[in-house]
Amino acid sequence: MTTSPSTTRTHHKAWLISALCLSAIAPAHALKVFACEPEWAALTQELAGEQASIYTATNALQDPHQVQAKPSLIAALRNADLAVCTGAELEVGWLPVLLRQAGNPAVQVGQPGHFAAADNVRKLEVPTRLDRADGDVHASGNPHIQTDPRNIAAVAQALGKRLSEVDPAHAKVYQSRLADFNLRWAAATTRWTQAAATLKGLPIVVQHKGFPYLENWLGLKEVASLEPKPGVEPSSAHLADVLKQLQATPARMVIRAAYNDGRGSQWLAERAHIPAVTLPFTVGGNEHAKDLFGLFDDTVDQLLKAAGSK
Repeated sequence: MTTSPSTTRTHHKAWLISALCLSAIAPAHALKVFACEPEWAALTQELAGEQASIYTATNALQDPHQVQAKPSLIAALRNADLAVCTGAELEVGWLPVLLRQAGNPAVQVGQPGHFAAADNVRKLEVPTRLDRADGDVHASGNPHIQTDPRNIAAVAQALGKRLSEVDPAHAKVYQSRLADFNLRWAAATTRWTQAAATLKGLPIVVQHKGFPYLENWLGLKEVASLEPKPGVEPSSAHLADVLKQLQATPARMVIRAAYNDGRGSQWLAERAHIPAVTLPFTVGGNEHAKDLFGLFDDTVDQLLKAAGSK
C-alpha cells in the first residue's frame, strides 16, 4: 500500500501542530535548580513553577548536617544554573565537597548562581565564642531558619529577585508568581499566628536546638534540651538529669524533628507524663507537610493538640 502525497502532507501538518502545541506548554529552557533542602525546593517551585527543573539534594528524614557527597548529587550540581541552600554553615560538612567535585563555576560561593537563604534573615543564637567542645555550633548563628514563616517570606523576596537575575528572560513570570505567593503567604501567616496565640509562654523541651525561630515566632519557652550539646546524642545519665530538672521546671511537651531518633524524647515523655511531638521540620516531614503551607498547618495543629488547645 502506498501513501499519497496529500496523506503525507496531512500527517506532517498534524505533527507540526502537535509539536507547536507542546512547545507552547513546556518552557524552551527550564532553569536547572539544585536545592539543598526540601523547604527551598518547595519555595523555588512556588516562585518558578514550570520555568524551573528542581533537584532536591536531601529529604525531611535526613539530618541536613550530615549528607554523603554521592555521585548523583555531584552530577546534579554540575548541571545546575542555580544552587539554593540554607547557608550559615548548615551544609558545611558536605556542600563544599560537592562544589569542588562538580566544578561548576556558575554555582560557586559568591556567584549569582549560589543563593544562601540564611543571608536574608536575622540569625538567632549567634555564639559569643567558637569552641568545638561546645558541640555543633555555627559561627553565624542557628541555621534552622525555616521554622518561622516570617523568615520564609523574607527569603522569598530575595529568591524571587535572584531568579530574575539568573534567568532574566522569565523575570516577569518570577515577579508575578512572587506577588501571588506574597499574598497567599501573608494571609496564611496571619492565620497561623492568630491560631497559635494561646501557645505564648508554653514551656517545652526540645531534642535538638532546631527550633529557636519557631520559639521566637510563637513565644514558646525552651526549658531544656535532650542533647547535652548541639549535635551530641543524649546519654541515659543526661536524660535522667533532664527528667529531674523538669520536676522543678515542668514542661508541657517535648518536641523533635522528623529526622531525629525518637527514643530519647519518648523516654522522657513517658516518665514526665507529657506528650512527645514529632514536627515535620521541613516539607515532606509527614504526610500533611506536602508543601510549605502544609508544613505550617501541621506544625501549628500538632502544637495546639499537644497543648490541649484544640
